Amino acid sequence: MNLALSDEQEFLREAARGTLARVNTVEAAREALEGAPLPDLWPAACEAGWPGLLVSEDHGGAGLGPFDAMLVMGECGRVLAGVPLLGHLPASWLLDRGGHPALQDVAAGTRRAAFVGAQPPSDLGGGWTWDGEHGKGRVPAGDGTTAHWVVDAPGADVFVVVGAGGSVSVVEGVTVETVTRYDATRSLGLADLSADTATPLDVSATDAANAWHLAQALIAAESLGTVETCLELAVAYAKERFTFGRAIGSYQAIKHQLVEVLRVLENGRSLLYYAGWAGESKPEEFALAASAARSVAGRALDTAARTNIAVHGGIGATWEHDAPLYFRRAQLSRRLLGGTGGATDRVAGELIAAAA
Repeated sequence: MNLALSDEQEFLREAARGTLARVNTVEAAREALEGAPLPDLWPAACEAGWPGLLVSEDHGGAGLGPFDAMLVMGECGRVLAGVPLLGHLPASWLLDRGGHPALQDVAAGTRRAAFVGAQPPSDLGGGWTWDGEHGKGRVPAGDGTTAHWVVDAPGADVFVVVGAGGSVSVVEGVTVETVTRYDATRSLGLADLSADTATPLDVSATDAANAWHLAQALIAAESLGTVETCLELAVAYAKERFTFGRAIGSYQAIKHQLVEVLRVLENGRSLLYYAGWAGESKPEEFALAASAARSVAGRALDTAARTNIAVHGGIGATWEHDAPLYFRRAQLSRRLLGGTGGATDRVAGELIAAAA
């Protein structure tokens, strides 16, 4: 198992960092809390080819794998960029497997997709469910109900909806109500799935399950990108802030907190790379690997965001500093797509079942 990045992956990551550097996304995150619209980064994403990352070359995409998509998501997380890839990429992955007619447009980004996923069965839960740890229930398209807290739903053209038993439908003409978010950089909506344009997508329940695990891995990658930034900010401040004639980073109370963030970051990064490898080379381990990465990354981000605030002297409730923005990202991210707790339950279930 070689977990080192190839030259192409290093280039992809650096190119993503360069693309996102064109906009001050952190400043935009602060302004969004006061009602300003977020900058539209989708044209830049399309120019970079991100919408088609997971779409095969035969269908107009780049034909890359989960590991490559995670690298891009990590860069988005580093700068709190509101690029609607978390909803688009799993949806495009499923559309590719089903050979949907909209795929060329989805790969090019001229039509944006959103994933309305369902949590697949696990050893601790025997059936598909749309109930996240803190979310609300959903039902398949066509039953005239609303999917809650759909990531990147506002502005999406094509909704890929996972139903009971792992069936998948494509729904267009969906009415979306944008909801107020604790983290203003995250786009969420209530999607009315009662439109009569739902068509079945010819994919297996295994594909639907893997799309869910892919979403888990992508949000883990994004979270760890944010952890890296939190650690960099906290370390920089610990070096420049002096008290009693010494940098505060020289005190054990600060050192230990920073080392703990580094520890959880490296732990999460190892699991994320494992998930990326499993997604491309050992699919039977992908569910466990992605869930483990999501579980650890979510907790790592919570730890990093709180530590960043603590090292900055508790500056967690002011518009004047960036620290609260990362805290907001942490608190919302760990609740989405079944939540960090849901991923942890799956890991526990699989390990207990394996030991029985």
